[in-house]
Amino acid sequence: MLDWCAIDTVLLDMDGTLLDLNFDNVLWNEHIPLRYAEHHGMSCEAAREHLFAQFSTHRNTLRFYCLDHWSEVTGMDVVAMHRELTHLIRYRPHARAFLERMMSSGRHVRLVTNSHRDGIDIKNEFTGLTELTHLTISSHDYDAPKESQEFWQRFARHHPFDKARALFIDDNVNVLDAARTYGIAQLCIVSQPDSARPPRVGFDYPAFNGFDEIMP
Repeated sequence: MLDWCAIDTVLLDMDGTLLDLNFDNVLWNEHIPLRYAEHHGMSCEAAREHLFAQFSTHRNTLRFYCLDHWSEVTGMDVVAMHRELTHLIRYRPHARAFLERMMSSGRHVRLVTNSHRDGIDIKNEFTGLTELTHLTISSHDYDAPKESQEFWQRFARHHPFDKARALFIDDNVNVLDAARTYGIAQLCIVSQPDSARPPRVGFDYPAFNGFDEIMP
C-alpha cells in the first residue's frame, strides 16, 4: 500500500484518523443539540434541525471548524461542552504505536488538523498526542481550511517539506483531494473513523482501518 522507502515526512490528521471520531460525532450530533434545546427552551428535533442547517452552510470552510464561531451562534460555551464528554476521547486502533514507530524511525511527523486550538488542547490533555509529533498545525494558524490550496501553500511556506517524499493520512475525502491537487505524493484514507459506525467503502485512495495494517 505504501512505499516507506520514499517517505521522509508523515502528515497526520487528528479527528477520525489518530483519534476516534465518535467523540466529535456524539458532541456535535447529539450533545450540543440537546444542550441547545435546553438552553433555548425548544424541542431536540427543532434544535437539531436548526443547528444542522447552520453546519451545512459552513461545511468545508474554516468557520465550520471554529469553536469561537459556534459558541457565538449557539450562545453557549462550546469548549466547556467538550469537557463533558472527555470519556470518549481515545486513540484509534494502533494509532499510538504507529506514532511511536514514526518518531523513532527518523521521519518528520506533523499533526495537521482543522481542529480549533482549544479542541487540540483538550484532546491532548487526555492523549499526550502532541508529544508524539514534531509539529502541531491547526488550519486556523493560516486562516484557511485543509480543503483549500491556500492552507497547503501557507503551511508549506512556513514549514517546508518535500511533497514528493511525503505521506498524508486523513479521513476526509475533500481534504485528501486538496492534498492531491497540491502534489503530496502518497495519500491514504481511514475507512472507519468512528468506531460506533460501520466502515466506509468506495474510495479513490488506499484505505485502511487499524494502523497496524500500514505499519512499516
